[in-house]
Amino acid sequence: MAGRGRPRGFDTDEALDAAVEVFWRQGYEGTTLDDLTTAMGINRPSLYAAFGNKEETFKQAVTRYAEVDMAYVGDALAEPTARAVAEHYLRSNVLAITTPGKPAGCLSIQGGLAGSPEDQRIVRFLADSRASGERRLTERFRRAVKEGDLDADEKPAELAKYLVTVSAGLAVQASAGASRASLQRVAERALLAFP
Repeated sequence: MAGRGRPRGFDTDEALDAAVEVFWRQGYEGTTLDDLTTAMGINRPSLYAAFGNKEETFKQAVTRYAEVDMAYVGDALAEPTARAVAEHYLRSNVLAITTPGKPAGCLSIQGGLAGSPEDQRIVRFLADSRASGERRLTERFRRAVKEGDLDADEKPAELAKYLVTVSAGLAVQASAGASRASLQRVAERALLAFP
C-alpha cells in the first residue's frame, strides 16, 4: 500500500542535527518552536508531522546527539581493559566538548540542568539518559573485575560514577570557556585513578 501524503522535502537527520545545535546552545527551556523551525529550515506543520511537539523533538535530538556526538562511548566500552575504557572515554570526551564549530560543553548537561516546573520531565529525561550511560560503564567495570583486569575489591559503580562526574565537570568547564589543553590535563590527572 502506498504511503499517504507528500514525501518529506527535507532530510530528517539534517533537521535533527540543526535541532541538536539549537537545544545545545540555548537549552530546552530557552528554545522556542520558532528557533527550531528557523534552524531546521521547516515550518511548524512539518516539524509536528516529522518529530512531534517540542518535547518529542528534543528527545529525538538527544538520541541523535548520542548516536553522532557521543559515539565514542560505545567505542570506549569496547576497549580491552578498564584503563583503556577510561582513557578512550575521557580523551574523546574532551575532544567532543571542545569541537570547533560546535557549541562547547555537552547537550545532555546544558540542555536541561535547570528547568521550570513544567519542564521537569525534560530534566528527568536527561538525568535518566546520563544514568543509563553510567550503568553501561558500571557493567563494563564489573566485567573487568571478573576478568581480573581490576582488583577484586574495586567498586565498579563508584568507578563509573567517578568517571561520569569528571566528564560532566569537563563539560561544564568547556561551556565556561576552558581550553581543550587545560581539559586534557584534567582528564590525564583523572586517569591516575585507574591502574
